[in-house]
Amino acid sequence: MPQQQTRLPRLRFSPTAWAKLLYLRDYGETEVGGFGITSEDDLLLVQDLQLVEQTCSLAHVAFDDEAVANFFDDQVDVGLRPEQFGRIWIHTHPGDCPLPSQTDEETFDRVFGRSDWAVMFILARTGQTYARLRFNAGPKAEFEIPVKRDYSQTFAGCDPERWENEYLSHVHPQHNRRLRQSAFDQTADFDWEEDWLFAENELKGGKI
Repeated sequence: MPQQQTRLPRLRFSPTAWAKLLYLRDYGETEVGGFGITSEDDLLLVQDLQLVEQTCSLAHVAFDDEAVANFFDDQVDVGLRPEQFGRIWIHTHPGDCPLPSQTDEETFDRVFGRSDWAVMFILARTGQTYARLRFNAGPKAEFEIPVKRDYSQTFAGCDPERWENEYLSHVHPQHNRRLRQSAFDQTADFDWEEDWLFAENELKGGKI
């Protein structure tokens, strides 16, 4: 009897979410990062990408701690569950390599290590992608997963003016100045996981 192959889950992007990601990636010369907002019924279907206040360079993204906490509060206020907005970390690399750096790995461990599951997704300037799904609860496991643009989803069209405003109001390229410590900076001391865990406890539920 032939052995059945396990089908890996796929990280999928709606056409609108993918178009926005490409626009944000190409707008500046630095990395840029945000959180994937997903469907309620499909937690690996990214329907939007939301930026938070961040300072960026060619090699890293440092999120502002207070901005991340406010982002979580805002998403809960509009009725989203934590697994819809706080599980998929999306960022870009300005070069041709999508593989995670050591700083990316440390960030993924520190910031997402206490969630039941999380995804790190990287899009390089030249189009290559990297996605890794990690389970932190139960039998722990992690594996790379394929990435797909799901054109069965409705394309709401591009909104470059709104996307540009979002970029300019949240992304601050580093210009030879010392970054203040941040939850997404490898030297950070601040820990906003209390907000994360509070939201988890209040709104627990949902599965991949």
